[in-house]
Amino acid sequence: MSTRTSSIGRIVEISTRHPLIVLLLATALTAVALAYTARHFAMTADTAQLISTKLDWRQRELAFEAAFPQFNRLTMVVVDGQTPELTDAATARLVAALEGKPDLFHSVRRPDGGAFFERNGLLLLPVKDVAATTEQLVKAAPLLGPLAADPSLRGVLAALSGMAMGIKHGQMKLEELAPASTALAETFEQAADGKPAYFSWRTLIAGAPAGSRELRNVILVQPVMNYSALEPGAAASDAIRAAAKALGLDPAHGVTVRLTGPVPLADEEFVTLAQDADMVVAAMAIALLGIMWLAVRSSRVVIAILLTTLAGLFMTAAIGLWATGRFNLISVAFIPLFVGLGVDFSIQFSVRFLAERLIHHDLAKALAAAGAGVGKALALSAMAIGAGFFAFLPTTFIGVAELGIIAGLGMGVAFVLSIVLLPALLMLLRPRVSGTAEVGFDMLAPVDAFLRPRRRAVLIVATLAAIVSAALLPFVRFDFNPLNLRSDKVESMATLHALASDPDWTPDAINVLAPSLSQVPDLQRRLDALPDVARTVSLQSFVPADQPEKLALIADAAKRLGPALQASPSPPPSDAELRQSLSATAAALRAAAGEAQAPAAVSVRRLAAVLDRLAAATPEVRAAAQAAVTVPLRVMLDQVRALLQAEPISLKSLPPDLVADWTTRDGRARIQVLPRDGHVDSTREDNESIRRFSRAVQSIAPDATGQPISICESGDSVVEAFLQAGGYSFVAIVVLLVVVLRRLWDVTLTMLPVVLSGLLTFATCAALDLPLNFTNIIALPLLFGVGVAFNIYFVMAWRAGEPAMLKSSLMRAVVFSALTTATAFGALWLSHHPGTASMGRLLMISLGWEILVTMVFRPALLARPPDP
Repeated sequence: MSTRTSSIGRIVEISTRHPLIVLLLATALTAVALAYTARHFAMTADTAQLISTKLDWRQRELAFEAAFPQFNRLTMVVVDGQTPELTDAATARLVAALEGKPDLFHSVRRPDGGAFFERNGLLLLPVKDVAATTEQLVKAAPLLGPLAADPSLRGVLAALSGMAMGIKHGQMKLEELAPASTALAETFEQAADGKPAYFSWRTLIAGAPAGSRELRNVILVQPVMNYSALEPGAAASDAIRAAAKALGLDPAHGVTVRLTGPVPLADEEFVTLAQDADMVVAAMAIALLGIMWLAVRSSRVVIAILLTTLAGLFMTAAIGLWATGRFNLISVAFIPLFVGLGVDFSIQFSVRFLAERLIHHDLAKALAAAGAGVGKALALSAMAIGAGFFAFLPTTFIGVAELGIIAGLGMGVAFVLSIVLLPALLMLLRPRVSGTAEVGFDMLAPVDAFLRPRRRAVLIVATLAAIVSAALLPFVRFDFNPLNLRSDKVESMATLHALASDPDWTPDAINVLAPSLSQVPDLQRRLDALPDVARTVSLQSFVPADQPEKLALIADAAKRLGPALQASPSPPPSDAELRQSLSATAAALRAAAGEAQAPAAVSVRRLAAVLDRLAAATPEVRAAAQAAVTVPLRVMLDQVRALLQAEPISLKSLPPDLVADWTTRDGRARIQVLPRDGHVDSTREDNESIRRFSRAVQSIAPDATGQPISICESGDSVVEAFLQAGGYSFVAIVVLLVVVLRRLWDVTLTMLPVVLSGLLTFATCAALDLPLNFTNIIALPLLFGVGVAFNIYFVMAWRAGEPAMLKSSLMRAVVFSALTTATAFGALWLSHHPGTASMGRLLMISLGWEILVTMVFRPALLARPPDP
């Protein structure tokens, strides 16, 4: 194609005649783009906006969120303590510290705490558990009475002395004192050694170790979100951590405070992504510069390509903000997409320019000839790739639809700059090209000669490879669970793993809305019968059965314990009084234990020995020992007093905030469906169990919502969107090629290598068990675009009569363009973020096959000359 008959060649000629004007105009446009971007920059980190709200399951989610707004965008503050009392006290202090800060928190509450649960907790237990608990409390009366009258270390010692006296007079057995002596001895030894000491009166009275339910509390915080920030909930999360630190709620004091839930999970996703950003960006930059230099062997050409790419990137960002209003978590991927494809356009032009420079001594003529030579192919590639991106517009995956708008428009920007700005820059920089400059791959000439007579064999092998790859397609997995793409090392995800095995706080609960409270019992019965369901909870669950029997047991315990628990506490003891009490109690315990060698006697003497150590220790050590037992003592006494004040419960007597968690204003009622332990865990790679549990619940309640259902439905929606967009883009590109190339066979030759490299890529994913996921699937538009562009270049060159593809400048441009993209984005493989690393792996695999298809299959496919 001559420069006289090529409109693109004429555009390049104009650009090279007025390079300074072009540069000034491009600089001005870039400055305007930067100013517009800075002024109008907006980004939403709200993942809920990535999928269309028109979908049925999204509408159900939104309806549930509207019905129960208190559960939207939560931060779960998980408080774990060494003892039940420590956990409860820490939780109460933290809630008090966080309340009253409307600038940071919309709400702060403990859903299973408060006056109602403190007073009626026993009523919510089975009758046998109520009987056992009240019996334990009555048996502990000799201990609880003195402790209530003197809730200090002196009171504890007085109670021990009283029991020792009872043993001496035969009123109780030494074995009855053993549990208390063993537990207290262990605690006091820790205090005497200067180590953190923890003691639980609840555990002592219950006679059994505390379970996870007693050692863990959860505070639900609804933070104020700032969606203009990359971490919208960071300010609230930082405030929670600061409050916990100020209160001394840390492992050194027996408490662990961790954050999880939708807000911290989303925020820490950015932290993980940013963790390796410097390393990944540096690797990308080095790879881009290195491969580009190898492609063109001229630093000035590399500079021109970089300046063209940066200008295009800034312009595309501004156009994208104008078109979509803001970026989302997926649409920001236009940056690597533009860089990968924009650099390809520039390399194609630059390598062709270097080849023409060996023919034309005049720089301007060489540039115009390059434009005439590759301009049509670049234009067709830009249109085809743009059509592929625009095919995402009709899909329900809004995140990728907006990416399609920005990237599609960006292809137009990249093409225009490659034939306008790049030639002007090259004209101004005037790169030197020696007569021996390498513009092709002469070393591949023998490969051309080898493949030509073996064309049929190569095509047969390629056909067989395609058939085998197609057979493997059913084994390609799509991991629809976004939690599998998060790093287990961040606090929010590690905490979510811990909650997954917690029967009360599992994130895999499903919510069902019954039309009314009257219909709840039947729905609960049917849901409880499902194999994967452990239990269901509704508002009726807080109106316990057998209340008369339970209240009688509690009333009897209150009658026996009430007077003692209501005694006015004595003033706190002085240090001198403590020393005297410690010595006196130690002597009393030794007298009670005597010289017997039974385990109980050994335990009592052990306690006596450590009491003597405390008596001889510093006041600070005695204060630590006193705090270890008296802080949980006061918590336990308050809890016992509250439990003994239980009253009959009815639906009408339930507190309003509890009712609001389970019913709507229009009378609908929520049922929470909890999965059976070990059957469902969305925090692990157990997608089949998630789908099974979701489908089982939906078979009874089709309108159910919850994390398991959202994971399944969003995965299905994304797959459907990509299949839909893939079909649209394939049809659009084929139609475009038919219109431009005007020969069906040429269109077939263009698309066959794309199909083959795609099949080989998916087959490799199946063989290596590399699943597609929400992150690496975003790379597919880039891979498809690169494949289409490469094939258009080759078919256009073949139609122009290029005799030897492998040793041509085109092959050099294509190979180095692929290597640039592969090495640059292969750096993503280095990321510690599982999703980002999977994108790097998929890109490397795909581009590896693309290069192989380019160097083997395409030359064989195009070995026969085109029809005239």
